Amino acid sequence: MSKLNVRIARKVAEADGIDSFEFIGVEGAVLPPFSAGSHVDVHLPGGLIRQYSLCNDPSEQHRYQIAVLREPQSRGGSAAMHALKEGDTLQISMPRNHFPLVPAQHTLLLAGGIGVTPLLSMAERLTHLEADFALHYCTRSPERTAFRDRIAGSAFAPRAHIHHDSDHPEQRLDMAATLGPARADVHVYICGPSGFIDYALTTARARGWPAAQLHVEYFAGATATADPVESFEVKAARSGKCFTVPAGKSVAEVLIANGIDLQLSCEQGVCGTCILRVLEGKPDHRDLILSDEEKAANDQFTPCCSRSLSPLLVLDI
Repeated sequence: MSKLNVRIARKVAEADGIDSFEFIGVEGAVLPPFSAGSHVDVHLPGGLIRQYSLCNDPSEQHRYQIAVLREPQSRGGSAAMHALKEGDTLQISMPRNHFPLVPAQHTLLLAGGIGVTPLLSMAERLTHLEADFALHYCTRSPERTAFRDRIAGSAFAPRAHIHHDSDHPEQRLDMAATLGPARADVHVYICGPSGFIDYALTTARARGWPAAQLHVEYFAGATATADPVESFEVKAARSGKCFTVPAGKSVAEVLIANGIDLQLSCEQGVCGTCILRVLEGKPDHRDLILSDEEKAANDQFTPCCSRSLSPLLVLDI
């Protein structure tokens, strides 16, 4: 996968525990275009790779902007990002989009915390298109609300509604009322912590919203269920070689240990970087990127976190 060399032009404390980073091309190089909802993989010191959504206006080509929450239980990524400073150079991937906008008569953007980042980019794009939309942004408190000034000064400010857990109950987001009954001409985009997403999806389904109109992006993997006691086999179809995947090791770890080149990024099943085609067998899907329909087809899976329900998986590698 192609990598871009970038420099941190600005690092800004946007809220308590949240810093934004502005990347520009080294030596003024123009950056490749991106679409609303895109993300990049950031290659960090120590070999870490982490995925972050681009949150600036997609019409901009002179910079990329991301924002990172400092996680108390960080696996290393957020701590490494927050240790970076203006002027540092690093490598990032080309932008990729697993969370694209779909044309609709009305678009509803629902953000929880740092999940606002891809939705800000969407709000900018929808504003340029003069499209009908609304953004609802939920945070714990004003102090934990990134990009408050940007939103207040934006062209889409009249369409943006910020809700805090610390507000009076009547000022908090009423999810059922905001969603309303399902309408065929409306698409909903949801990003935030798993609890926020689950609440939004449960409410939407109760109001009759079909899955095709609900678009979700997680930024952290769900807690995996316990590994099966039994190991299973994976077969690399192109070489015919078989490998044992024991409990406690991922398919990706086993493949890489046996010399098979595999692209990895989040390692939690939220980015789709490592998706492989399944030729035989039944995967035990544990990712948050594939749709229910894609999982039911059983022809692809994420080796970083998913396992097998059958004794053998034959992979197109």
